[in-house]
Amino acid sequence: MEQLFSNLKYVEFAWTGVGPMPGSYLASMGATVIRIESGTRPDPLRTMGPYKDGKPGINRSLFYNAANSNKYGFSLNMNHPKAAGVARKLIAWADVLAESYTPGTMKKWNLDYAAVKEINPDIIYYSTSMSGQTGPYARLPGFGAQLTGMSGFTMITGWPDRLPAIPYGAYTDFINIKLAIFVLMAAIDYKRRTGQGQHIDLSQFEGGVLFLAPLMLDYFVNNRVAVRSGNRDPAYAPHGVYRCKGDDQWCALAVGSNDTWLAFCRVIGNPSWCAQSRFSTHRDRKINEDELDTRVEQWTIDHTPKEVMGRMQAAGIPAGVVNRPSDTFTDPQLTERQAYRTVHHPEIGEHFAFNMTAGTHFSRIHPKVERSSPCIGEHNDYVCRDLLGMSENEMRDLAGEGVFE
Repeated sequence: MEQLFSNLKYVEFAWTGVGPMPGSYLASMGATVIRIESGTRPDPLRTMGPYKDGKPGINRSLFYNAANSNKYGFSLNMNHPKAAGVARKLIAWADVLAESYTPGTMKKWNLDYAAVKEINPDIIYYSTSMSGQTGPYARLPGFGAQLTGMSGFTMITGWPDRLPAIPYGAYTDFINIKLAIFVLMAAIDYKRRTGQGQHIDLSQFEGGVLFLAPLMLDYFVNNRVAVRSGNRDPAYAPHGVYRCKGDDQWCALAVGSNDTWLAFCRVIGNPSWCAQSRFSTHRDRKINEDELDTRVEQWTIDHTPKEVMGRMQAAGIPAGVVNRPSDTFTDPQLTERQAYRTVHHPEIGEHFAFNMTAGTHFSRIHPKVERSSPCIGEHNDYVCRDLLGMSENEMRDLAGEGVFE
């Protein structure tokens, strides 16, 4: 059966996370995605571990390979004077151009939207950068660690009596990937209906701020500045991660309404402290939350995380085992829904690949992870010969001059 985006042609001048990952999503649904890289300045993810068997190599990064499956790899040294001419041929072929470089980089190569529109008037030109193409921060380079700070995440992460904490990883990258997929599909749909392309300017800074909407609204309405509150939540008490039986074992749980509180008390055996007035209402429980957390953990410490989760969930109380990342590979829920895939790579063999549609199953569409991430320049012959119609002599001459380095 033909995939949803089988006829979509996509050229990618992008690196790290939020730039390339939307291309993998579309490729899993049939799009032909040509990933442009250069061995003279490879994607930073290629130089980050973990590496298969602990052996570093430009094609061996599992982080890179997990994030770029289903694509064709085309090496093009954009600093070579003849590279832009090759890039223009590929742009004329494409429906979508994606780029995630610091604003000004594509213009330096005369491949900004205004120039590309002269080559391909109906192209969809997707740009994503730290702060967008306009504004005082537009030319500033950066990635997730800076953006979590600028967006406000770092200041509210951690405990009140400790330093602000950076959330794990390039947090705003992972937020903006889904937003990028959404806006790309909106532009693709618009082009299908009107025949017109457009420029998409996605600011990862703005996308990150959107995920703090409740705190922003609280400030706007009540002039209340959010502070670090550890694992606590104003709508729940108890709310947090509680130590369980075993070494470094934990369970997360949350109690909101009074009905949920009564159910929680029944699960833990209705100890006498549950009936004390200082825990009788949500407001009382918030005021006495330090003592409440101590009481809760006196019960959870005698039970495994699975026991806590099972007993709480059976009573309608939100609770979940605190998994290590490694635990998710054998989680029965994720296993049944095929959240993880493996794919064969020509240099490192079988490896894990992200299922870019993880969490979403379609009744009529069947996304696939069919190919591993490309080695640098792996598909140069295919792109030059089959897509661009170059002769063997032209390919050989350009390669000899270093255009494909």
